[in-house]
Amino acid sequence: MIVFLIVYVGLNYLGQGNEPTISYTEFSKQVDEGNVAKIYSKGDAIQGQLKNARDNPDDDGTYTRFKTQRPAFADDDLWQNLSSHDVTVTARPVVQQRSLLSNLLISLIPIVLLVAVWVFFARRFAGGLGGAGGMLGRKAPPKPVELRPGTQRTTFADVAGIDEVKGELDDVVDFLEHPDAYRRMGAKMPRGVLLAGSPGTGKTLLARAVAGEAGVPFFSASASEFIEMIVGVGASRVRELFAEARKVAPSIIFIDEIDTIGRVRSGGASVSGHDEREQTLNQILTEMDGFSGSEGVIVIAATNRADILDPALTRPGRFDRVVNVSPPDRGGREAILRIHTRGIPLAPDVDLTQVARTTPGMTGADLANLANEAALLAVKRKQSQVTPSHLSEALEKVQLGAERTLVMPEEDRRRTAYHESGHALLGMLQPGADPVRKVTIVPRGRALGVTMSTPEVERYAHSEQYLRGRIIGALGGMAAEEVIYGVVTTGAENDLEQVTNIARGMVARWGMSDRVGRLSALPSDAQQAYGLAAAPATLDVIDDEMRRIVDECYEEALRKLRDHRGQLDALAEALLEHETLEEADAYRIAGITRLRKEED
Repeated sequence: MIVFLIVYVGLNYLGQGNEPTISYTEFSKQVDEGNVAKIYSKGDAIQGQLKNARDNPDDDGTYTRFKTQRPAFADDDLWQNLSSHDVTVTARPVVQQRSLLSNLLISLIPIVLLVAVWVFFARRFAGGLGGAGGMLGRKAPPKPVELRPGTQRTTFADVAGIDEVKGELDDVVDFLEHPDAYRRMGAKMPRGVLLAGSPGTGKTLLARAVAGEAGVPFFSASASEFIEMIVGVGASRVRELFAEARKVAPSIIFIDEIDTIGRVRSGGASVSGHDEREQTLNQILTEMDGFSGSEGVIVIAATNRADILDPALTRPGRFDRVVNVSPPDRGGREAILRIHTRGIPLAPDVDLTQVARTTPGMTGADLANLANEAALLAVKRKQSQVTPSHLSEALEKVQLGAERTLVMPEEDRRRTAYHESGHALLGMLQPGADPVRKVTIVPRGRALGVTMSTPEVERYAHSEQYLRGRIIGALGGMAAEEVIYGVVTTGAENDLEQVTNIARGMVARWGMSDRVGRLSALPSDAQQAYGLAAAPATLDVIDDEMRRIVDECYEEALRKLRDHRGQLDALAEALLEHETLEEADAYRIAGITRLRKEED
């Protein structure tokens, strides 16, 4: 705006006549003195030029050219006066004005200048004026992901713990390496492969490994990059991405978090008639459906929510191969730990097999974080190797949270000790329960104390007895407080959340209630909208059955703790003295022999 004003003022006023306006009295005086050389008149407006410069009585300085206005009431025989003093009356203005064309061209100069400046910055910061997608999108067309100097391509050797998934993707790699063999046989590879699984299971790593194994260009994009406020930008970027991939085929396009744009489309139209997300999704569907088998471009997408994707996206001909990437089993966790500790100096007594045994349910990303946290602890303590204690503390930090420096009153500290002892003792006494690994009253995260239990072997299906045992163990803290103090505190909030979720699943999802029956009355995706997935009478029955199960488990927890009061007191006193009890110490103090299960 400032540039426009400066240019406009300069062009419109620079070069204009700067003749001063004088009074008509001054003009008449100069005529009488014979000092006026020539004038030009248009109506009562007069322009003129003096023979000799004169001081301007109305302003500082002198003047030669001038302009004035003859009053309408003047009756001074101006023509005769001018003629007698030999003043030339010209037919052209003394000060020439610009033509209409000149004024028009000069007026357009600021606009042209502004457009030039805008083009310059648009090209510099937004990649040119090649449509809305160019102005608001990438600076240049998409390019394959390039390795940094000194790095190697990711291959299947860098992926562990998900061998069955690698087997699914071997077909894709083989097709990219030997496409002619498939064409001769008339076979067609899936146009798209959808990797579905929980966060951290290695979906992005798998896509990179496929590209690395096949040695083909790899284009990576996040689905959120396609979405913009301006309609049509996302579709333009999709076209551009697929066009660039075809130029270097065979190649791989990887779209992360595709559920951002691939959600089930609604039936109603948006306010503008077209929704940007739906336009982008439609363009992806069109690009994938338009593939011919010879193009050699394979789309790999990753999502955490495959259940909400549009059916048109997962039908045959698009993402027609869905690969579920699950958290690794014990052997897989051990292999993942070995990969992520390749560059970490480990002490000779580090047993990665034992670490893998105590980390069920952890994904590859969790294990990578665990190894990194252990290395950070070793550096912090100025040690040259990572020891088992570093891994143990890192595991506690990852699973339980960081320690808090909280000074508790002795009464609260003792109550917390009994609370955690109740969890631990019931976990030891309950048949089939997960073994207790550690008990502590050191505040961690939001908890004042923690009892950590992990299964001995991988569990893929849970019996009703096992689930009841988990409810009893979760209620152990509240039950211990009631047995010892006769009151219940707010410390059981998280325990009750776990109990509620388990009991609801038993009754409404897993058919473990005779009154509800063998049906899924409340699917898992309706948990947030509780009350919308079943009839009101059924919901009442579900609530009654949940309450019955929890009450029965709580009564059993109270009975067991009263029967084993001495062991409860022993554990609590040991916690008050040592604050943290490891697995072996906890079982020894409780006087319970733990029977180890044989691992598969």
